Amino acid sequence: MKLILVLAPALALAQPNFREHTLATDLRGGYQVVAHDVNKDGKPDLIALASGMTDLVWFENPTWTRHVLATDLKRMINLAACGQIDEIVVAHAFENLPKNSIGIVSALKPGTDRSQPWTVREIDRLTTSHRLRCADIDGSGKPVVVNAPLAGAKADAPDFRDQAPLVYYRPGEWKRITINEANEGVVHGIFIYPWKDKREEILTASFLGIHKHRLERNGKWTRTELTKGDPAAWPKSGASDVAVGHLQKKRFLASIEPWHGSQVAVYRERGGKWERQVVDDSLVDGHTIWTGDLDNDGEDEIVAGFRGQPRRVYLYRATNGNFNRTTLDDGGIAAAACAIADLNADGRLDIACIGSATTNLKWYENMGNH
Repeated sequence: MKLILVLAPALALAQPNFREHTLATDLRGGYQVVAHDVNKDGKPDLIALASGMTDLVWFENPTWTRHVLATDLKRMINLAACGQIDEIVVAHAFENLPKNSIGIVSALKPGTDRSQPWTVREIDRLTTSHRLRCADIDGSGKPVVVNAPLAGAKADAPDFRDQAPLVYYRPGEWKRITINEANEGVVHGIFIYPWKDKREEILTASFLGIHKHRLERNGKWTRTELTKGDPAAWPKSGASDVAVGHLQKKRFLASIEPWHGSQVAVYRERGGKWERQVVDDSLVDGHTIWTGDLDNDGEDEIVAGFRGQPRRVYLYRATNGNFNRTTLDDGGIAAAACAIADLNADGRLDIACIGSATTNLKWYENMGNH
């Protein structure tokens, strides 16, 4: 392990430092890491999904012992693990081009010994099934699993011209229910957030920009455009990934733009419109963005990682209205995905990231402000 000193600008408030722990170095095609209490002992474990492997593995907190969650899952791309559902849903048999992608969705169910491989049951096939998330769409406390395929069935590179479906499944029934097919081009990112009340809404990042989808009390879905994202011409338009953060009580959007792009963009609402600010344009194959209050000051920081050289994970912290960048990991991980959670119950949010070309999994222990 090593201590990462995240240095603050001279006049800024103290920022947290992180101690780096490497949990694995052999995760071929590392793609997603999810913090989830797999064995129901009250501690968040880490599930590591790697597209180049057929085993789905997890690491048990606090010893980080490695276990196999499921076997014989080829070309895994995403999973959803909901605290209220005792099954984990995985998307696999994925390819970027719809004509080559089966898009299998399977539900994993535990046995008596949760550390042994779970049983796998196929529940759907939807080409390019790509992003799975849990969402309490009706405010009932009973989440569904949302599935956002990468593109429509007729889409082809490089333009991916087609409408992409957005669907969900109710646990137990596991039948596909369509929300809409209004997004177009590549839909790379989704984010779940209670925008207005207890009903969680689905934010999507696509070639058309960032939209939120809400199940209204009358049972109808509404779709609202928040921003068009990068204003460049198609297929360099729109957004790749999105997260919601807060500066005190004011909400902001953080986005990577365009698809697998170089920009970290922040949107703040003024007069009913979301104003775009590019806070960084140096990413190479940007692939993950999250927000969280890492220093417990009531304001969220942004975590963004990219897979291309020089392979870095950055933190962005708001000071006097501007987001200042510091480096969490310099060249040590081709971050395909990160997750934010308090992994050691010390009241501070930690960060975990998984690397694609670097085939590794790390967690960055938040050591507090210095």
